[in-house]
Parts: sequence; C-alpha cells; structure tokens
Amino acid sequence: MKTYKFKLYSHKRNRYLKRIINASASIWNHCIALHKRYYSMFGKHLNKFQLMKHIAKLRNKNSYWKLVDAQAVQDISDRIDKSYKLFFKHHERGVRPPSFCKSKKYKSFTLKQTGYKLIGNKIRIGKKIYGYYKSREVEGKIKTVTVKRVSTGDMYIFIVTDAHSESIGVVTGQIAGFDFGLKTFLTNSNGSDIESPLFLLKAKKQLRKLSQQLSSKKLGSKNWNKARITLARFHQNITDKRRNWLWKLSHKLCDTYDLMCFETLNLKGMQRLWGKKIGDLAFGSFLEILQTVAAMKGKKIEFVGQWFASSKLCSSCGHKHSELHLRDRTWVCPKCNTRHDRDKNAAINIQREGTSSLNLDTVRLPLVASVA
Repeated sequence: MKTYKFKLYSHKRNRYLKRIINASASIWNHCIALHKRYYSMFGKHLNKFQLMKHIAKLRNKNSYWKLVDAQAVQDISDRIDKSYKLFFKHHERGVRPPSFCKSKKYKSFTLKQTGYKLIGNKIRIGKKIYGYYKSREVEGKIKTVTVKRVSTGDMYIFIVTDAHSESIGVVTGQIAGFDFGLKTFLTNSNGSDIESPLFLLKAKKQLRKLSQQLSSKKLGSKNWNKARITLARFHQNITDKRRNWLWKLSHKLCDTYDLMCFETLNLKGMQRLWGKKIGDLAFGSFLEILQTVAAMKGKKIEFVGQWFASSKLCSSCGHKHSELHLRDRTWVCPKCNTRHDRDKNAAINIQREGTSSLNLDTVRLPLVASVA
C-alpha cells in the first residue's frame, strides 16, 4: 500500500468540504450516543450493520447528513466498531472506548470505492471539483481517498493505492545497536552518535511571543483568528522540519546498516517524566518512519525487551551492576575494572542482544560481519 498526500488549492469552494467534515462529526457523535445507550441496556456494543441501517434511514430525513457520502458513513461505522472491539478486548490494559468529538476537532472523512474521481490535477468529490498541487503521479489502484483539514485551515487529500514501493537497498554487511537518550538522540554501538536538532526547543522564544499575541486578542475576533492561524502555521512548520529530518536520518541509517537493533521504549512513561522533551525528540515517529524505510530497502530492525538491563551489564565481562543509578553517566565495572560510558555500553549490549537470537543469513549479512 502507498499513500499520496496532496494539498488542495485555497478556494472558497473548500467551505463545502468543511461542512461535510462537520456533518461527519455530527454522525459520529450520534453513533457514539447510540452505542452508549445500547450498552447501558444490553451490556454489549451495537452491531455495526444494524447501526448502518439505522443511520441510512436517518440520512433520508436529514438534509445536513446527506452532505456525507454513504461510503464516508460506512467508514465512520467501521472505525467505531473496531474501536469498541478493541476496547472490550483490551480494556484491562487501559484501552478506552471511542468518545464524543467536537465538530471543530473532527478532522476528516474517507471515501472508499465511490464518491470521487481524479481528473488531471483536480478531484471531483460529490458534484464539485477541487484543484490540488499535483507533485507526482498516482500509481496503482485507488483504495481510499481521505479529505482532511488541519488547524491552519488548509485542506489536504490522502490517496491510498495498492502500489508497492520498490527501492532495494545495497547490502553493506554492517550491523549496529542504538540507545535512545535525552541529550544524544541516538548513541551508536559503532561510535558515531547522532544529536537531535530539538526544533521545538530552538523555537521556544518565537512560540512564546506568538502565544502572547494570541492571548492578547479578543476571543473569537478576526484578529484573534489571524493570530491563531499564525501560531498554528508555526507549529506546523516545526512538525514538518522534524519529520523531514527523521526521514533523512532513516534513509541514512538504512543505507549504512543491514541490521539495526533498538530497545523497546515505554513512551507513555517517558512522556510523564520528561513531557515536551519526549515530544520534541519524537522517538515513536522515528521508529515508525525507520520501519517504513527499512521495509522499502530490505533492511531488518530488531527490538530487545523493555526490561533488558542494557545499561547495567558490562559489555566486557557481562557483570550486572545492579547499583547503577540513572544519574550515573559513566561507571566502572567492579569485576573487570573497565570504565564505561553509560549510553555507549547500552548500545553495545543492545546490539549483542538483538543479534543473539537471529540467523544472520536471513538478514543478508556476510559471515565476516562482527556482532561485538
């Protein structure tokens, strides 16, 4: 599957798409209310086919809901049904059921087989035609088309096709372990550390200034809305810069290594401890992007267990230093007297643990590759 993202031209006609999104939010909230009522009566979630049949009858009587294509209504029902099934299956792990959503925070609607047609650099949705910035050709059979609005007021379309990305990487015979850190983004077992640009931290002063300008405006006024959009665009610019850096880094790592080993992160726990710093580092987004690039280039990523004591194990003799604290950035092994940098030692241990249970032939590594 391949996803294409295109930005729609700014036009007053786009207000029609925003009305469809608002109507979709109304349908979503009505479906959630029906589910809650059904659960309070029978103790289980509503069958999605019954729900779709009920919504279809209501759409015939509600001109506002008719703005939403039947395919988009079906997608709403499918997403709610999947969310409830996930909730009933994993609620003990803290998974929450789908909830009500304000129309301003509801972002998109999705069309599947019908309701759209691509015409050059334009797309017809319903009876209206919208132009978009066509940066590349769409390959493969279209599976879904999603129309999304962002906080800046811009509109985007996401086209998912069945095309496969064909980009086979070069076999390098190199493997490496990586340790995530707050000061150093990645510590490489081979010695080359990677620092994070920390885009949010560098833009802190400008963000504070724009936030103050927004708070000084009268809520809901035209000047307030202009200031809100300016702030939203600045946030979007930071996100785009960070994502661009993560994509470039992922390609660089996949071009250098055939096997990459990482630790399994407890991102929610890290978020509670370090807050915005974790969001700025974007470890989760990086791993998602890296896995996508690795699949394209035929490279392999291995994760070690969350409770593997990568920092406390001596990479020279294997002794576990149980008294090591988080504040200790360097330490000396009490058994072999080897001095370790905490992050470098952890990266070496992650590499060894990640490769210990693998058949290296399956990851296209030559026999001369070192795992030490």
